[in-house]
Amino acid sequence: MSEHRTLKPADVARMFRYATDWLGVYREQVNALNVYPVPDGDTGTNMHLTMQSVRRELDTADEHSMAAVAKAISYGALLGARGNSGVILSQLLKGFAETIRDAQEIDAALLGRAFEAARKSGYGAVMKPVEGTILTVARGVAEGAAQPADAVELVLENALIRGQDLLDQTPDMLPALKQAGVIDSGGQGYLYIVQGLLAQLRGEALPPAPEITSYAQEQFETEEFGFCTEFLMSDATRPIEEIRELVSPFGDSLLVVGAEGYVKGHIHTNEPDQLLATVGRYGRMLKTKVEDMAEQHTEILGMTGAAARAEEEVAPSGLVAVANGYGLVKLFRSLGARIVSGGQTANPSVQDIVDAVRSVSAEQVVILPNNKNVLMAAEKAMELMEGRAVVIPTRTLGQGIGAALAFNPEASADDLKEGMEAGAQAVTTFEVTRASRTTNITTRGGRTLDIAEGDVIGLMDDELVQAGGTPEDSVLDMLGQGFQGQEIATVFGGPQKTEEDLEALAGRIRKEFPSLEVETHAGGPDLYDYLVTLE
Repeated sequence: MSEHRTLKPADVARMFRYATDWLGVYREQVNALNVYPVPDGDTGTNMHLTMQSVRRELDTADEHSMAAVAKAISYGALLGARGNSGVILSQLLKGFAETIRDAQEIDAALLGRAFEAARKSGYGAVMKPVEGTILTVARGVAEGAAQPADAVELVLENALIRGQDLLDQTPDMLPALKQAGVIDSGGQGYLYIVQGLLAQLRGEALPPAPEITSYAQEQFETEEFGFCTEFLMSDATRPIEEIRELVSPFGDSLLVVGAEGYVKGHIHTNEPDQLLATVGRYGRMLKTKVEDMAEQHTEILGMTGAAARAEEEVAPSGLVAVANGYGLVKLFRSLGARIVSGGQTANPSVQDIVDAVRSVSAEQVVILPNNKNVLMAAEKAMELMEGRAVVIPTRTLGQGIGAALAFNPEASADDLKEGMEAGAQAVTTFEVTRASRTTNITTRGGRTLDIAEGDVIGLMDDELVQAGGTPEDSVLDMLGQGFQGQEIATVFGGPQKTEEDLEALAGRIRKEFPSLEVETHAGGPDLYDYLVTLE
């Protein structure tokens, strides 16, 4: 097999696609290693999702242009970055991509400089870099790649040797790793990516996935856990450095990074609501995610030995729900659902839904799309599952909640369908968001609405019925249209709404509708001010 003296843009694109698949093989192994800085347990998954986003961008990039390929790597990594490890990986790839962007072809020397730029970018993204982490391994990869070489394969081989050397030393750098008897998970994930780049050049087939027999999280207690909180924001009105300083008092494992006009943040905190409300004042919040790491820790420990128990624990029915907004996600999980992340403007693919269905240990699975734009993908997923899945055609998150409340894992999906559909129809959903364009419409009720881009708009059961005023005015207006003697109003505040905002709105609702019991929750869907259900 001849060695490569240079790499063309198409070569780079193929290598990164293959590296994504290579990391995918080892995803669960990397998850099982994770212990630092607290056991959020999904390092492999987060890094793989980040790489999958890179691959999606590469699939539409001009492979004749190194600039286009470099942008796809940098931009895709930032938009797809999840978790501490994913965000750091995005910065490693950003440094790499910026170095190759202006080249016609990449030779061994430039490849070495790209890995050094990756190291520098990764360390620069973290306020207090800690050795014994992915950063240490990135340093090893850069040191190895800097050794004289006349072929790109040799650069990658040297990078892997030195990277592995430092990865093996990580337990001596971090007491948590030594206690658990493991190497650093993020560093291992980064090495698998570099391995995948080299494997593609050599034409190596993907290896079989290793069997997972234990999880490092078993070594740790959960008292110190907080919430793993992430956000993606555009149109920031403050520099990244100021936003980083703004959120730093809220917790640790802090990363705030940016590229291509976006700001991505990740922090472990006990105050996710206040954090998101604070950041939300300085830009347009596109996505947020808050996960309770104590709950996640418990789920991870439950994985150990899961395969051996699987045949004994297959329930008649399982539940998959499409949702976003950490409060709503937490509610659906408490009702027994496996979550597919998505919703308005972020519709999951058919494959995303199929993967979720396959991950549920049940004879049949009920799917709640919870959005009219997801309904078709859910139905296609149901067809692919050949009788193993049933779709309840929920068009709003409120309908999804009503259906989920009627779910019973001990009943068959066919027996559940009628009751869950009735539960969905018993809930009226009000959504408050902002207009994406200027228009003029007449509602079914005869109202004429003159709407300017950016105006508050209100949707009742997915139908536009109100425009203008404040988000709180919108809620009260729609309740006036939709209240028919229902008993409970549940209010979910969006990412930029504080606890004080929720309580003030609840007070107004109680005053105008004294018979209503009002509950409030943080963690409503992204891009929405409020989601309110009436039942």
